[in-house]
Amino acid sequence: MRRSVEDLNRFYATPEGQVVQRLVGLRLRDQWNDVRGLDVLGIGYTTPYLDPFNEARRVLQAMPAGQGAEIWPADLKVRAALVEEEALPFPSALFDRILMVHALEESPSPQNLLLEAARLLSPNGKLILCVAARGGLWAHAEKTPFGYGQPYSRGQLENAVREADLEPMAWSHALYVPPMRSLLRWANTLERVVPHIWPLNGGLILMEAGRRPFVATTAKAAQKSLLPELRGVLAPVAPPVPTSRT
Repeated sequence: MRRSVEDLNRFYATPEGQVVQRLVGLRLRDQWNDVRGLDVLGIGYTTPYLDPFNEARRVLQAMPAGQGAEIWPADLKVRAALVEEEALPFPSALFDRILMVHALEESPSPQNLLLEAARLLSPNGKLILCVAARGGLWAHAEKTPFGYGQPYSRGQLENAVREADLEPMAWSHALYVPPMRSLLRWANTLERVVPHIWPLNGGLILMEAGRRPFVATTAKAAQKSLLPELRGVLAPVAPPVPTSRT
């Protein structure tokens, strides 16, 4: 069962939610630093992260019926819609950027939801999945929305993406700060330092994917597919090694 839109809204009004919004939002904005002339779709509960992309030609929010919808944005014409997540009401290949947050983990059919997102992605489009990391501290924090539903490991998320006829392009962990209010003041420092000194998974996995014909087929080419200044944001994903058949 999905967390209600009211629960999600309340979480993002807490100190923990504001830290999540800031840290994840910075990663997203660095990775998609220019969306002018593009069409952007959020699936799940992405309203805390969509405002920085208002320079895009079109920004829409698709909110699953099991979650409920809210008015967004508050001071403009509403661009949020209540949807059936296995039959999103948009034409195929419409969106250049698709962001999915609070989407897969609590979906009754996560693979069908991901297939729908893949259907909506334009030929050169990119999708970022933000999911709770299996084994991460935030996946065990039931006072946050990340403590509900099915968390993912990086390998599980890569497999899900490939089964939707997409290819992983880059990935990163986020939220190295424990979900403890007393430690939130150290969030920026931990986010910057921990990945370099301690092989600890962050609380979230961010994975960027695209359509297979437009994805680099070697690790070297994958590195070139990201602008140099973004390589530290989401690291390239190496393609799977083919196995020989006897």
